[in-house]
Amino acid sequence: MTDLKTFNFWFLTGSQDLYGEETLKQVAKDSKEIVESINAAKEIPCSVVWKPTLLTPDSIRTTLEQANADDSCAGIICWMHTFSPAKMWIAGLSVNKKPLLQLNTQYNVKIPYATMDMDFMNLNQSAHGDREFGFITSRMNLPRKVIVGHWKDADTLIRIGSWMRVACAVADGKNLKIVRFGDNMREVAVTDGDKVEAMIKFGWSVPYYGIGDLVARINKVSDSDAAALVNEYDKEYEIVWGKDKTAAKEHIKEQAKIEIALRAFLKDTGANALTTNFQDLWGMKQLPGLAIQRLLADGYGFGAEGDWKTAAMVRTFKVMTAGLTGNGRGNAFMEDYTYNLEKGNGLNLGSHMLEVDPQVAVSKPRVEVHPLGIGDREDPARLVFNAGTGHALVTAVVDMGNRFRCVVNEINVITPPEDFPKLPVARMLWKPEPNLETSAEAWILAGGGHHTAFSNIVTPEMVRDWCEMTDIECDVINNDTKIAEFRNELRWNAAYFDGHR
Repeated sequence: MTDLKTFNFWFLTGSQDLYGEETLKQVAKDSKEIVESINAAKEIPCSVVWKPTLLTPDSIRTTLEQANADDSCAGIICWMHTFSPAKMWIAGLSVNKKPLLQLNTQYNVKIPYATMDMDFMNLNQSAHGDREFGFITSRMNLPRKVIVGHWKDADTLIRIGSWMRVACAVADGKNLKIVRFGDNMREVAVTDGDKVEAMIKFGWSVPYYGIGDLVARINKVSDSDAAALVNEYDKEYEIVWGKDKTAAKEHIKEQAKIEIALRAFLKDTGANALTTNFQDLWGMKQLPGLAIQRLLADGYGFGAEGDWKTAAMVRTFKVMTAGLTGNGRGNAFMEDYTYNLEKGNGLNLGSHMLEVDPQVAVSKPRVEVHPLGIGDREDPARLVFNAGTGHALVTAVVDMGNRFRCVVNEINVITPPEDFPKLPVARMLWKPEPNLETSAEAWILAGGGHHTAFSNIVTPEMVRDWCEMTDIECDVINNDTKIAEFRNELRWNAAYFDGHR
């Protein structure tokens, strides 16, 4: 669903005109070669666009204004081949609205001890010029990423590629529409929030639609179209028909109708995420389950009970990881459900009633029909599976009243020590870092929500980059977390962001 090739990044090389024509020709030649090499690297998900060497304040400002006006430009990469006096950059950086990466690299890998002369020194001054550029971005307090390393080095390219993915997610968020069927779950606090501020900060639009708007579309779906989609389910998943195959097939067919209607609704409204609410199901036979799971697998974001912030974050993770999912690697809407509080074996069981993304399934998911016990509707069909194991993270964006906060916990998903024969939902079991007691205490102190966006591809660095680009607070809970220090971090962040705002 998401094609990162629709985005590009502008490569801006800084220098100045006092070096002379021959040196500037070499600067242009070298920077073009670097761009060509980066574009050829498998680690890079988007194209990099070379721009002529920037030598004057006017050319810098004009270039950055052009970048702002280009919707396909998701960010800019700046490199100072020589020394570039940073006052030249002030006007341009003041108007820049794109994510900024300062690449501190140089054309050569090694110092050529035996042959180096003053001409070489004048040409290859990145160690000098990038510090000048670094000063002005610090002096202007600009959000930016700094990556240091040679442009052919795999680690450097991996970091550049990850940063690009985050910038693409920010660009996607500028036009993200989250269809909200019904309102927030009644009396629930953390899933609500300031949608106007979210649109200002992230670009997220959260329009309300009555559930009747969806029901009208469901009622128009033909039985033949629904039956054809059920046949597709039968090929893709293992269907557990149970004792009454006829009844099970009707319940599964209802999810097919919901899926067809939802896909059409989202396409017509230009939305890439949605929320539902089991307290608002007027006219529906079932709460969407299988239908939502399949939309998630195709790149849509989702949040239950009206949780539009989590829906947006799931979509954000989908964009960041486009082209990287499969074989149990992916992203999912998630919720903390219940603990294992054995001493020294603290575990967290994550799941949800119906809507966990099959991207993270460790084996072929099963379609099952069971009573839900909530929502007062007929038994919905859903995909049942265990999630793949390994290192991952869960993230929640919460509205603190005067700012947004992003809470992250690094986790390790494990194989359940026993089966779940009576739990007919998708689930994952994880050991949170540094341990259950510390992670849960820190999460609660930070006000993290019970709904999260899960990923075993997105890294903490990528989440931090996203928070830097969107100018919100980021609090990471991991093996280094100590409660006293974490409390202080929350206080320091509050002081900074309250003053910064």
